[in-house]
Amino acid sequence: MEQVKMEGKLVWKPGTMIYPLPAVLVSCGDKQGNSNILTIAWTGILCSDPAIVYISVRPERYSRRIIRESGEFVINLTTEKLAYATDFCGVRSGRDVDKWKECNLTPMEATKVYAPIIAESPVNIECKVMKMERLGSHDMFMAEVIAVDVSEEFVDEKGRFDINACNLITFAHGAYYSLKEMIGTFGYTVRKKP
Repeated sequence: MEQVKMEGKLVWKPGTMIYPLPAVLVSCGDKQGNSNILTIAWTGILCSDPAIVYISVRPERYSRRIIRESGEFVINLTTEKLAYATDFCGVRSGRDVDKWKECNLTPMEATKVYAPIIAESPVNIECKVMKMERLGSHDMFMAEVIAVDVSEEFVDEKGRFDINACNLITFAHGAYYSLKEMIGTFGYTVRKKP
């Protein structure tokens, strides 16, 4: 295929340039009480009804075996306060270190899965694996969301969850970023002005 020259654009080789991504901590565990945490950026929503998500994990990661054997995991959203733990859990292996202890994270019993949730995370998404797909550098675990746990401190008196108050972080091209300012809400371009 002949490469097209474009004014003002550079054409690079195919790669993963869909950024930013959520930087999440995935906790996993088994019936014997063994657990671990790993950092994942390759994650997202596959379907809203039923709620189906995915995570992609390198086959050599310590947590992959736990997730494959248990068939469950928890996606824990990360915040500015959890930035250190998010990075640490992505570069250290659970084979060598207790990430819960090293990052001062609190494992909390989940409502529907054996994998613990991270108490310090504002949102914990409990998942049951439906299918694992080998894709190349990563294995994708497609999972049904079976429970969502939300920290009460971010819920107002009317029961609305204020996700912006959580100070979530993202991952983009090798770096973590904070989300500071909302620039619009869904449908703002077509909403009638008051």
